[in-house]
Amino acid sequence: MTSRTTLRKQIRTHRQQLSIPEQQKAARQLAQNLCRLPVFQRSQHIAFYLANDGEIHLDDVIETAWKRGKHCFLPVLRGNSDKRLWFARYQPGDKLTCNRFMIPEPDVPSHRLIHAWSLDLLLLPLVVFDKSGNRLGMGGGYYDRTLAYLTRRQTWKKPRLFGVAHEFQKSASPLSSHDWDIPLDAAVTDQHHYSFT
Repeated sequence: MTSRTTLRKQIRTHRQQLSIPEQQKAARQLAQNLCRLPVFQRSQHIAFYLANDGEIHLDDVIETAWKRGKHCFLPVLRGNSDKRLWFARYQPGDKLTCNRFMIPEPDVPSHRLIHAWSLDLLLLPLVVFDKSGNRLGMGGGYYDRTLAYLTRRQTWKKPRLFGVAHEFQKSASPLSSHDWDIPLDAAVTDQHHYSFT
């Protein structure tokens, strides 16, 4: 079995080598697949991400959400020691500042940040996912720590967790998982939608 570290490196390299036209085409196809899903259409509070390291772009999806009057959010890091994410409202023209990983995020005061459970839908970046909804991220564990509360809830599980990726990021083999890994409810790629619940 390929180690998580080796698999992460292979897929990241593939992702980074996509040409700009390939990236743009994949982003358009992803937007079409995602925006027609009933969960997306029903959700009013949605967290996105700004693409980094070859991740599939969500710019078209964010634009569609704004046009439909949805409340859009982005993850925000703070100087806390527990490595959890907060979420800040993101509107056209908002000022962004780069965090310690050089990823842009809204520059807002702490009192304007919300918890993940206030969201209806959370679109997660990932490196690899499998047919059971296991997700391999960049290795920092930020999303898993942020969403750990979901393991203690039997009902009212918010938000829905949708992994977002290129189709080649789907693993044909099961991914090894840890007790702290939070599985996806679904994954959406430039070619398909996969439901795991």
